Amino acid sequence: MTIEINSYQQIAQRIAPGGRLLHAWQLTGGLSAQVMALEVETADGEQQRWVVRQHGAGDLNANPQVAADEFYLLTRLYDSGLAVPRPLYYDESGAILPTPYIVVGFVDGVTDFAPTNLDDYLRQMAEHLARLHQEPVTDEDRQRLARQSARLERLMRQRPAALDESIDEGRIRDALEPHWPPASSHPPALVHGDFWPGNVLWRAGQVTAIIDWEDAGIGDPLRDVATCRLELLWALGEAAMQRFTKAYQAVHPLDMTTLPLWDLYVALRPAFRMSEWATDAAQEQMMRDRLRWFVEEALAVIKFS
Repeated sequence: MTIEINSYQQIAQRIAPGGRLLHAWQLTGGLSAQVMALEVETADGEQQRWVVRQHGAGDLNANPQVAADEFYLLTRLYDSGLAVPRPLYYDESGAILPTPYIVVGFVDGVTDFAPTNLDDYLRQMAEHLARLHQEPVTDEDRQRLARQSARLERLMRQRPAALDESIDEGRIRDALEPHWPPASSHPPALVHGDFWPGNVLWRAGQVTAIIDWEDAGIGDPLRDVATCRLELLWALGEAAMQRFTKAYQAVHPLDMTTLPLWDLYVALRPAFRMSEWATDAAQEQMMRDRLRWFVEEALAVIKFS
């Protein structure tokens, strides 16, 4: 731990020369990263809190430049006024920490899976997602963020040797692959890649930040919509999922014709991972039951379209 503390002190010095590390503690970072919070006193005596997100092997294998790309996108979105953490620094040299990392400002907020005002909760989530999708895509965005789109294309075109038939993966792929990639009547947009309630922070009933941007790229915004739909189905039920979809359409009225295809795509995400995502056997069974319903709804639309 002493070595790590020394490393975080070095990071503090890089960002705020003359500052000193007061405290460091670990945050929950999901399955893809190690996340530490730092409390730092700057040279002029101001106390600040930062978050160091050290990318894991999965992120780095998918995109060795994930830290640089995430820092670029956060800077771009923060300057545009979107609700994202303030980017401070990134380093992929291995000189301080052994793997690439990014440092952002600490956001005062918590995730919320039991909102007291469900309609307002869904409306805010839909509006923040639509705001991202409506952000103009620049030439630099295309140059810096094309890797994720290319990776998505490869993943769908290469069927895995082993399929998770507990979620009917083979049946899902049989229906999805002839339509891949889904034809779109709207232009590509900036996409988060993992937009769900666990990546939205709240304080006093208001969204304070959307976090965890390592899967972001340029693509079809319906990918984000479908991801959130499934997660809301699991967390809050079918009615909440449908109300979120309508709230999104109200502020960003895209052609939703291919949404069932994106629903099938996100239905593949829990393949061989459902037991990791569930907290216990009862929750896992609920998630499997709701996923099965989600898939059947999408298949029915595709069949008769």
